Amino acid sequence: MNHHPPSHLGRAVTVVLGALPFTVVTLLVFQNWPPLRRWDLSVSDRAAAYGASRPGWVDLWQVMGAVILPWTSRVLILGVAIYLWHRRARLLTVWLVVSAGAELGLVQAVKHTFDRPRPDSMLVQIETFSYVSGHAAAAFVMAGALGVVLPSVRGWRRRYRVLVMLPAIAAVLLASADRIFLNVHYVSDVVGGWALGLAILTATSIGFGLRPGLRRRRRRTSPEIPGEPPPRAAVIVNPIKVGDGVAFRRKVDRALAVRGFDDPLWLETREDDAGNAMAKRAIENESDLVLVAGGDGTVRVVTAALSRTGIPVGVIPAGTGNLLARNLHIPLDLDDALERILDGRDRRIDLVKVHGDGLDTDRFAVMAGLGLDAAIITGAPAQLKAQLGWTAYLVSAARNFNHPSVKVRIALDDEEPFERRVRTVVIGNVGMLQANIPLLPDARPDDGLLDVVVIAPRRVTQWPVLFWRVMTRTKRTDMYLERRTGRKVEITAAADVQRQLDGDGIGPGRSLVAEVEPGTLVVRVPKRR
Repeated sequence: MNHHPPSHLGRAVTVVLGALPFTVVTLLVFQNWPPLRRWDLSVSDRAAAYGASRPGWVDLWQVMGAVILPWTSRVLILGVAIYLWHRRARLLTVWLVVSAGAELGLVQAVKHTFDRPRPDSMLVQIETFSYVSGHAAAAFVMAGALGVVLPSVRGWRRRYRVLVMLPAIAAVLLASADRIFLNVHYVSDVVGGWALGLAILTATSIGFGLRPGLRRRRRRTSPEIPGEPPPRAAVIVNPIKVGDGVAFRRKVDRALAVRGFDDPLWLETREDDAGNAMAKRAIENESDLVLVAGGDGTVRVVTAALSRTGIPVGVIPAGTGNLLARNLHIPLDLDDALERILDGRDRRIDLVKVHGDGLDTDRFAVMAGLGLDAAIITGAPAQLKAQLGWTAYLVSAARNFNHPSVKVRIALDDEEPFERRVRTVVIGNVGMLQANIPLLPDARPDDGLLDVVVIAPRRVTQWPVLFWRVMTRTKRTDMYLERRTGRKVEITAAADVQRQLDGDGIGPGRSLVAEVEPGTLVVRVPKRR
């Protein structure tokens, strides 16, 4: 599964096209379009006559309907979500749960909005409304979700995926046929259920930035030049983050071996060293590639140590936010990430030098913040992040919803400083947050610029409007949401406030000074990027 931020126009067009079939079917149904109305009544009359003369078939279809209930599809989706959660595919997990919840809520909302009565001659009695078919919608969402998820499951051959998809498609057809043969739905109710399922999957997939990925078959390679020693890799790992360390090491070793690498140098971070000494060991080892697996904090320390060395860094996402990996378009699945990194290309990106009161000179690759965002990061306990992944930040956000504003003075390059009372200020080298939220939509990690966003709502009711403006990449700037760019940014607060670097809290303080260092880090990215 690939995670790509689509363009604003492309996202809007895709959502509209996904919702178009449901819109068209709904309009035709409730405008009583004669051809569709005649078809509905004709099929309904035939189903009623057929069932009246063959009660045994009615019993069979009743059993079928009891087996392929909407809740059966939802429970199956939940089971797949639990499986993906254990595989650390957190984005896919949340997407599945959101899609299933949207299907459940929207089916009921549509039924009660349109109040369409069921056919007069139902073969079994059902009291709820007819449009849309919940069985058809739930089964369609289940099958469509599997169609998106299965390509991300490593180790499954194509024929195994087909063996899973065929029963899923059969379940959609059987659930739909059951509703028609029992004459509890019109044909248009079933088609409307399919169309609603398509609209839900399209909207949630675009919202989470998902699309099925393609895979290439691996094959063993050799050093390109005969007689030359094989390339060497160092692997820096935060052992707390990778879960099953044995399985992780086995996969990385195999992926490197099939590409002709020598046995890698394995280095584990420690509680008192997030990766600095390990990166220096990798440099001393004359490594041709450094893989780093951990959270954004581990990645920050390692990339800072490898700055200006020219050694490519491959970021394996294993943390809570994984923001650098996301912005470099590295998949969250381990096998996919290794494939994209090891078969990828080198790209130079910027790092950002930062210092402040009580903060020694450091560097970051993703974002630094002061205010609410730092309070949210600091307020998310490590145990909660281990259990919930990046969604732990949503819990922390709810706890810090009324975080007080603070007066700050901001200076960019040689421009005249300005003052604002803000909830948060974020300095970004990249632009995308989790769930494909474009906080800094114009930020690029290799443009030699820092992007700054100042968020300053005056009232709680302004938060939904600001969130909408962020999600839709609205260009309008005002006192509530302001974006600037520069090569050097100085932020000074009137009181102590929480601060963060790349998702790690660095304690309260009153100042942050950030300056871009263009092109000082080499990272490995997918070839198409």
